[in-house]
Parts: sequence; C-alpha cells; structure tokens
Amino acid sequence: MCVSSDETSLNPPLLNPAQQEVLDLLGSAPDERPVFDPTLRDSLIDELEESLADLAPELDPADPLFISKHALSTVHGCEARHVAERDKAFEWSAPLARGSVAHKAIELSVHWRGRPDPLEMVDEALARLAQGTDGLGDWLITCSEAERAEVRALANERVATFLECFPPLKASWVPVTEGRLRAELLGGRIILAGRTDLSLGRSEGNTARKVVIDLKTGGFSSAHLDDLRFYALIETLRLGVPPRLTASYYLDAGRAQPEAVTEGVLRSAVKRTADGARKLHELAVGTRAPIARPSRSCRWCPALAECGAGRAFLGEDSSVDVFDND
Repeated sequence: MCVSSDETSLNPPLLNPAQQEVLDLLGSAPDERPVFDPTLRDSLIDELEESLADLAPELDPADPLFISKHALSTVHGCEARHVAERDKAFEWSAPLARGSVAHKAIELSVHWRGRPDPLEMVDEALARLAQGTDGLGDWLITCSEAERAEVRALANERVATFLECFPPLKASWVPVTEGRLRAELLGGRIILAGRTDLSLGRSEGNTARKVVIDLKTGGFSSAHLDDLRFYALIETLRLGVPPRLTASYYLDAGRAQPEAVTEGVLRSAVKRTADGARKLHELAVGTRAPIARPSRSCRWCPALAECGAGRAFLGEDSSVDVFDND
C-alpha cells in the first residue's frame, strides 16, 4: 500500500539499528562542517599538471587518456592483470549485469513515491535497461530466461539489503544516485572520470557538507578507501570544495567505513592519481613492461594460464618463485 507524503510526515517510519547508524553517520552539526581554502582547487590542479607535464606532447586531446577508479586500482595492483583485462573483449554475464540492474533499481527506489518494493524496483530497472542502446540492453533482450532470472534474483537481494540498511532518503538531503564526475587536465589530454553510487547534501560556499557513498558487497579492502579518495579529488577539481565525508557501505554486514576528507587526503590522492596516470600511459604505448604482483585475485585473472607467478602463488606451479616479479 502506498503511503502519502502527508501520512509519512505524520507517522515517520521506525528505523532499525542499522538505519539509525546510517542516519547518525550522515548527520553533522554546523561546527563539524569543515571550511576549505578557496585556492585549494587551483593548487591541486597545478600539482597534478606539473607532475604530468612531460606527458603532454605524447597525448592527443582528440584521444585523451581516461582514468577511472577501476583503472587506477588495477594498475596499482597487478599491472599484468590490468593489461590482460584491458585487452580482453568485454562480455556481459549475469553476475556483471547484476550490478548495473541493482544500481538502476536503487536509483529508482530513492526517488519512488511511497514505500518501494525491491522486486518491483528490479523489474522496472530491467525494463528500462533493456530499452537502452548499449551492450547491456542487447544482452538483456537476447539472454536466456535462466540468465534473466539469475540477474533478477541477484539484483533483488542487493536492492532488498539496501532498503533494509538505509533510512528513507528525504528530498531535503539532496540525494543523487549514479552521479557523474569529470575533470580535465592538460587541456583535455587527461580526463578523470567516475560515477558515485550515492551522494547526499551539497556544499555551501567553501563549507563542505556533501557525503559520497560507495555501496559494496563482500568485505573491506584498502582499495575501497583509495577509490573514494579519487572521487573526492575529482569532486574538488569540479567544484572547488571537497565532500565532507566519504564512506564505503558494506551491505552484507550493514556497516560503513567512513573517512573525513581533509587536504592531506586530497594531496595523497593527487600523488596516487599522477603515478597511476603515468603507468597507464606507459603500459598503453608499450614503454613499460607490466609487473606481475600475485594475490588471491589471481584466480579470476584472464591471464592466469600463462602467468607463472600467479600460478605459483595459487600453488599450481612450484617451478616459479612467487616473489620473482615483486
């Protein structure tokens, strides 16, 4: 049964402890909102462009170097895996489609009038995405009924968990889902790009008030902190004011891993981004030999069959020292 806005205001929904924790995390008193120097944006741009200025003659604004959080994460991890994934033709599958469908369903739920039903949101998301002109739309139309059912089930679980963990989001919180971020460097030769799962609030003058949230399944990884620092950096390059807070929210556990955004955090993100941009360019043009850094993720690497270091790490090849490529 749909609940009218008047009924909602008179009888606000009761929050479970996980939802109350989210509400407590997102709230802030006026004296807890940091104020940043208005020159911060220009300072960060100058630092990035000075670090990468020598690449400018090798880059074409018509074919810029795109840098995403995924590219940075993989190139700072195993460079050999980064190259293997980069060169592999992308193919949609049920587990991959699940994420896109769930994100679209969550986006709909945030803006849905009344109390959203998880499976209804998933079905609406499937219908809309199937009408798209991209590869996912084509896959959803041509996939088997079993594959579609699998996507529906996987996405429903994620959306239901989100609705269990998050309080209803008020319009006054300025909720934005799938928010696009973009910043250009060196006259458009390098583009930093991203898409936030959820953001709440907005800056006022030089006062930071926004909270940026990445929704995660599984467990904590330090790479998740780096991902959000990258987003905070792009946001600062865009607006001149960073978010107040970033947080990875782990849906399976119903817990958040927050981090206050400081100038030190942003400077660290600048160094990581500049270093990653250089590696990405060198690997793309072939002036850098990719370094293999074995880890547990080797089992999902498309190059595992040809990678002695990865096979040795997983115990599949005893003839190779796993530390040879460190």
